[in-house]
Amino acid sequence: MIEHSKEVSQELSKLLAESYTLYLKTHNYHWNVTGPMFHSLHLLFEQQYTELATAVDTIAERIRALGDKAPGSYAAFARLSSVKDAEGEPDATEMLKTLTADHRIVAERANKVLKLAAGHEDEGTAAIASERIEIHEKAAWMLSAHLGD
Repeated sequence: MIEHSKEVSQELSKLLAESYTLYLKTHNYHWNVTGPMFHSLHLLFEQQYTELATAVDTIAERIRALGDKAPGSYAAFARLSSVKDAEGEPDATEMLKTLTADHRIVAERANKVLKLAAGHEDEGTAAIASERIEIHEKAAWMLSAHLGD
């Protein structure tokens, strides 16, 4: 493995951990949302966790393509992720606020990956990061729109 690939894969590992943690949290909220927005949020959360399930595979496979091992345990994800597990029993509004903030965190991480990859002329990683930025920014917008933001 060349030196810059290790640096890129380490940042990708953080993106993977944050994406997986967000996947799990979104799936949890899909199962447990209640209230007058139940139907629309249940469907929205399902769309988002389904997209994230595909994304984590893409990110992990990129780490492997760079010659590194992808993290794959809850302990590793907890250590690497700025997105934290869901705690307690939040209401729908709190779910929306939390997921909005988490998508923004992941978009910021993807932006760090993009800049790092671009600096090393790693177009494959840059393309993945660019797509993740767009997806997470759109997700944050869609979630915050439910809050009237």
